[in-house]
Amino acid sequence: MLNRIVRLIIKEFLAVWRDPHNRFVLLVPPLVQLLIFSFAATHEVKNVQLGIYSEDHGSAARELISRFASARRTFSHVQYFQDLDDVHRAIDTQDVIAVVHIGPTFSRDLLSGTPVALQILLDGRKAYAAQVISGYMSQITDRFVGEYVAVSIDPSKPPRDAASIKLVSRAWFNSNLDSVWSTIPGLVGILTNLIALIVTSLSIAREKELGTFEQLLVSPLRPLEILIGKTTPAMVLGLGEGMAMVAIATLVFALPCAGSPLLLFGALFVSLFSTIGIGLLISSLAKTQQQAFFGAFAFLVPAILLSGFVTPVENMPAWLRWVTYLDPIYYIILIAKGILLEGMRMPTVLQLAWPMVPIGVVTLTTAGWTFRQRLE
Repeated sequence: MLNRIVRLIIKEFLAVWRDPHNRFVLLVPPLVQLLIFSFAATHEVKNVQLGIYSEDHGSAARELISRFASARRTFSHVQYFQDLDDVHRAIDTQDVIAVVHIGPTFSRDLLSGTPVALQILLDGRKAYAAQVISGYMSQITDRFVGEYVAVSIDPSKPPRDAASIKLVSRAWFNSNLDSVWSTIPGLVGILTNLIALIVTSLSIAREKELGTFEQLLVSPLRPLEILIGKTTPAMVLGLGEGMAMVAIATLVFALPCAGSPLLLFGALFVSLFSTIGIGLLISSLAKTQQQAFFGAFAFLVPAILLSGFVTPVENMPAWLRWVTYLDPIYYIILIAKGILLEGMRMPTVLQLAWPMVPIGVVTLTTAGWTFRQRLE
């Protein structure tokens, strides 16, 4: 009996390995996902774009600024602002995630033993990162008080009353740093594209598996007409589900819809245009629905990781951040957050949406060419 079982096991291994599609699915996607997970799937917040707006040029303020600037692992780039208008603009355009605002009497009050407030402005659209950054800043200011201020103050004052800094945090677009508010817009973008990708990736593969693909070959339908017929249901389902999720989020979770729902509808359409092209390409290459499903899975997992939904894009290495610019889900998440939480206007939406157009054109053209080759 053992000999028969061993022979059957060997037979199954050989059957799996002899199929080139199985070899590809078993080897390539896991290795690619391992590489991406290693660099992208981290909850550590680093490479943060920090802004500093200081109205005080005293020694204590300069020393505190140098403490923030020297934390290069966390704050990879520091911008300095001269007025609040520049601060507002930088947060609005996501040039910075956090801004330290130092008041005009910071040094004098701190060194005289008067408790001072240090304002921290945070981008609430990235709730998790904002909370972690606030904790980092608290550690830096605590060390600053213990190391610098303790040797600079009037020695006649008791240590417990000598100096203290109170961080006053203010989050924009999500005042309570509610994780639900920052998560739902991302889910709208991901789930909308997920539905469209699965529907399109299984469409042509299903015809092949059921044996009805030959009927398409002899039908009067042209390749372009077949592609339009295969993509329209996915587009309609994706748009319908996306807008339904927005309606549920506003009614059930009190998510604000600060921008135009029509603008979000248009952005979802462009996003689905690019994703459907990828789904059709997968479907035209796959011979069975199982292969198509694995192909969709192999695309979706890295795409979601690289989109910034799980971990901030800023945490990734520079070379991997370039790959995110080829991910349509990355753009639709930025647009959904911008429209729902901050009321993003059309010029900014167009600036974020246009990269999805060439992605869709390339994938749809490639899928159409592959489909015509199969028809011939």
